[in-house]
Amino acid sequence: MLRLTDLQLPLDHPEAELRSAILARLGIGADELIGFTIFRRSFDARKKSAISLIYTLDVELRNEAQHLTRLHGNRQVGPTPDTTYHFVAQAPSGLRERPVVIGTGPCGLFAGLILAQMGFRPIILERGKAVRERTRDTWALWRKGELDPESNVQFGEGGAGTFSDGKLYSQIKDPRHLGRKVLMEFVKADAPPEILYVSKPHIGTFRLVKMVEQMRASIEELGGEFRFESRVTDIEIDAGKNGGQVRGVVLASGEQIATNHVVLAIGHSARDTFQMLVERGVYVEAKPFSLGFRIEHPQSLIDNCRFGINAGNPILGAADYKLVHHCSNGRSVYSFCMCPGGTVVAATSEPGRVVTNGMSQYSRNERNANSGIVVGITPADYPGGPLAGIAFQRQWESRAFELGGGNYEAPGQLVGDFIADRPSTKFGAVLPSYKPGVRLGDLNSALPDYVIAAIREALPEFDKQIKGFAMHDAVLTGVETRTSSPIRIKRNDDFQSLNTLGLYPAGEGAGYAGGILSAAVDGIKAAEAVGLNMLAKACGG
Repeated sequence: MLRLTDLQLPLDHPEAELRSAILARLGIGADELIGFTIFRRSFDARKKSAISLIYTLDVELRNEAQHLTRLHGNRQVGPTPDTTYHFVAQAPSGLRERPVVIGTGPCGLFAGLILAQMGFRPIILERGKAVRERTRDTWALWRKGELDPESNVQFGEGGAGTFSDGKLYSQIKDPRHLGRKVLMEFVKADAPPEILYVSKPHIGTFRLVKMVEQMRASIEELGGEFRFESRVTDIEIDAGKNGGQVRGVVLASGEQIATNHVVLAIGHSARDTFQMLVERGVYVEAKPFSLGFRIEHPQSLIDNCRFGINAGNPILGAADYKLVHHCSNGRSVYSFCMCPGGTVVAATSEPGRVVTNGMSQYSRNERNANSGIVVGITPADYPGGPLAGIAFQRQWESRAFELGGGNYEAPGQLVGDFIADRPSTKFGAVLPSYKPGVRLGDLNSALPDYVIAAIREALPEFDKQIKGFAMHDAVLTGVETRTSSPIRIKRNDDFQSLNTLGLYPAGEGAGYAGGILSAAVDGIKAAEAVGLNMLAKACGG
């Protein structure tokens, strides 16, 4: 097949026009075209009155080699690349050792899936509950203010990505098309097939729940084993001259599981596990992350600003945005995890703290748009060792709990009042979606002074890009602290810890991914490294 790129058509073009455009672009007659599939569809909304769709297509032709020669030099036509996933190893028969995967977020699920598909029968440990039980516990916090520290937005089957917008795109380099493998597996697990070709695919929370269950079933059918409510409290490491070697893991129940290969796919909120790793001598270092608030606007405002008269077109869906501003105090402010037509959610995993995040359903049809408006910080802002960032996060999460009234309500302020530096006393046109609720007041003390100053400067600048972004009645809800992991568990090119053989740090918690797709791809790579290592040892290497 041939790959045809950058084919542009009007937003509301008739279906037959796509076939005609292919014929015209390739300069062929209708009898030469056998068929085509859409590989990617995006849109160009720079001219709101004339939004266009941009296609990448895989085209099947008669006399393909002849046409490829004729079109040589045309940058928009070439052979379709091989995006098939190729396994790097296969478990030898009789292998007794089983690898352990810690965590069932996107990274852990795909590490477990690939290991299972290669025949290594992984044991997959999750401190939280299975996804449906976990969902009930999460709703208990949102509706009743009742937190289960082991079963919430952060902990449980599916990881933090389960309660998100379900975005399935990233900016990672992916020469082996591992992202395609992720999307294909999601479609097998009942994700909508359109995620294979739309430019910014998403799934939404309710669909993710069902998909996670189906992926679990697939792994179990291949010999994998899931253990929920199985928190890892220790990793057994034999010390050596140049570091250590993993020999097993210990659960909170006291059970010991012997293994020489552990994929550490914990999320960015596994703070007790980070502490344990440091105490065991695993090399961990502090890394940058961001702090800020969630902001909510009417979704209709964002749609009209982005799409004009085409707002509401089902192909375009709910509009998103991506904003950044470099401030006079040297800080950068940017939008993070934008959730069109979604809600702000309570995302804490520790008692006495408030954390916000955003999520959307597949339909993205809630009244408000929300995103994090966050400020980048570095270890220089929180000196004190590899775990100092965790203490820094906790400080501001505890302050938010206090400002919210001590019952998991979140502190909030209207954007107009925040910019004018005055407390808010009542809501206007925008009602916040955060549950258990938002307590209006003054956010000045909710985050460090330099973060407050940077956001206060950035909001009017963002208004120049999206008119109405700094509208008085838009709502800021605090605090957003868990944008990414505050630590990195350094690893070598073979995916093993710098100083602990057999430990494979991967995904968002280890500091190597950000979002569902990149975490899943990192899980695939970690699984491949484990498989190759186990195969080599089994063969005497």
